Amino acid sequence: MRDVSIIGIGQTPVGEHWDIGLRHLALEAVRAAATDAHIDHADALYVGNMAAGLIGGQMNLGALIADYVGLRGIEAMTVEASSASGGAALRQAYLAIASGAVNFAIVIGVEKLTDVLGSESVSAQLTATDSDYEGAHGVTPLSAAAMLMRRYMYEYDAVLADFAHFSVNAHANAATNPNAMYHNKLTVESFAKAPMIADPINLFDAAPAADGAAAVVLAATDWARTRNNGAVRIVASSISTDALAIGDRHDPLWLTAAELSANKAFRQAGLSPKDINLFELHDGSTILAALSLEAAGFAERGHGVTFAARGGIGREGTTPISTLGGLKGRGDPGGATGVYQIVEVVQQLRGAAGPNQIANAHIGMAQNLGATGATAVTHILVRD
Repeated sequence: MRDVSIIGIGQTPVGEHWDIGLRHLALEAVRAAATDAHIDHADALYVGNMAAGLIGGQMNLGALIADYVGLRGIEAMTVEASSASGGAALRQAYLAIASGAVNFAIVIGVEKLTDVLGSESVSAQLTATDSDYEGAHGVTPLSAAAMLMRRYMYEYDAVLADFAHFSVNAHANAATNPNAMYHNKLTVESFAKAPMIADPINLFDAAPAADGAAAVVLAATDWARTRNNGAVRIVASSISTDALAIGDRHDPLWLTAAELSANKAFRQAGLSPKDINLFELHDGSTILAALSLEAAGFAERGHGVTFAARGGIGREGTTPISTLGGLKGRGDPGGATGVYQIVEVVQQLRGAAGPNQIANAHIGMAQNLGATGATAVTHILVRD
């Protein structure tokens, strides 16, 4: 198996891109990543997307995007794992490079979630749940997260304001990220006054659905070390799953897939949570941020919210998270989210995160979740 490095990154601003098509977003991100990598060709293209077939009526994105970005004829396919699609696409590219089957691979996460509203949007969200036992009863990922949050508050004697620090931190970091959707800062007081959208989740608890595209270029590390000064090595890549329906899980307040995926990644890299300089977790809602910190070993069970409240997640904290806004501040472009996370980790490890830079960042970790954690993809990156 060959070592694998990321040699190029690209992204579009996250937002509501009503006047830009999905293929156009993809082209912008791929072009930026290829330019950054100093390449003009690739052997394979892996697309992370979860909703184009439902929202845009477009499938077969591998062929569509490969053709549109000028790579007609190469191996190309779509990888779908709900909101973990971007991370899963990166995993497939990593394996292709590591095996020697491919020399250069492009991963593009692209999504357009804001083209529909109301019932059409809800219908798309329902597909991320167990359609027979959750979706049929109107359970969406957000309402499922609300049930988890209610139970967490009951079990660990938490109140809504305890979760505020996740969103306050995310917005503070998004404010200085030009590609983020939101640049307004939050306070704990304003968080508590936000209207409810799925009790106890309020408007400032949940990440906004958005459009966007992010891309990375992968190559063998041996090649990258001689040709690319900005290379960042992938020292661990893993994916794990849990029951799709929350009611089928042994312990709903424990993200088993996130724990399994993180532990496999730590073993592959020969590292532990204390070695990680920043953690881009999947804060689709504040409860998922708390549960992810606990499952991945950064906080004790039931102490994710107190870890955040005591400053553990800020830029100066022991485990900085959402360093460029996370899903909450940057926006949540569905199947593209996992690739945005990787792009942001690479920025940090290159020392190119501007005012959001984490001091002495050498090792970064990203974990991309599918819906409420049925799928978890973890990558650990090291500045080479």
